[in-house]
Amino acid sequence: SEPIEGHDDNNNSNLSLRITWHVHTVNDLSDGKILLVHCKSKDDNLGIHNLTVGSEFSWKFKQQILGATLFWCYMAYYNFYASFDVFWVTEVFLHKCNYHDCIWIARDDEIYLKIFPDQHDEYTHSWESGRLL
Repeated sequence: SEPIEGHDDNNNSNLSLRITWHVHTVNDLSDGKILLVHCKSKDDNLGIHNLTVGSEFSWKFKQQILGATLFWCYMAYYNFYASFDVFWVTEVFLHKCNYHDCIWIARDDEIYLKIFPDQHDEYTHSWESGRLL
């Protein structure tokens, strides 16, 4: 299903690969905690989003043939934050996303990436104390 809010970066289809990639950031925090998400690439700032528990911010794009496609996100709740890459081009990473969907899940303890081939969530990043933004 298509997200209610998101970003579509298909403005240069002549230089894009055929696969449309979807990146999802999901709030799976406890006790009604709001997750702040701010994602961007070299060319696109996707804005700041405040996600309630159980909601997500997602966007889709086509990978550029010329140049490397890279997106990164800053996530924060209360006095904890993390800043990390959410899409980059390596065979191992693309395989983990099943060559289509990269799903990042924010939980109280850590941030996880959904690994499609094995159907499990892999720890990727710890929360740091203090607010960076």
